[in-house]
Amino acid sequence: MSAADGRRAPVWPAVVCDLLCVTVFALVGTANHGTGGQAGHVVGVAVPFLVGLAAGWVGARAWRDPARPWPTGVAVWCATVVGGLVLRPLLGGGLEWSFALVTAGFLALTMLGWRLLAGQMLRRRPRA
Repeated sequence: MSAADGRRAPVWPAVVCDLLCVTVFALVGTANHGTGGQAGHVVGVAVPFLVGLAAGWVGARAWRDPARPWPTGVAVWCATVVGGLVLRPLLGGGLEWSFALVTAGFLALTMLGWRLLAGQMLRRRPRA
């Protein structure tokens, strides 16, 4: 699963998975609050978390071992959640404790979940 054992995941699918996690979060959240059909609202919810995601990738240097849950996945997840929750009110969105908890839980489940699944798949893959 790590670069040390020669089973490192490629970077681009990891980027796509993280982007999908944040996008699905924004889509599901806006759909549950009756604003899902409004593209501007989905973008407004997603943008602060996408900025946090980008900061997490850079800060954790996630491209070195993108599918590793610890420490890469946790660092990227933390930066996404904290960055998004800090930026959201600055960009005109609201911030409730319940929103923060749901955000942290959903993104932990998805962003760490795909990494755990990828790790299982990489361990089962025969070495070249």
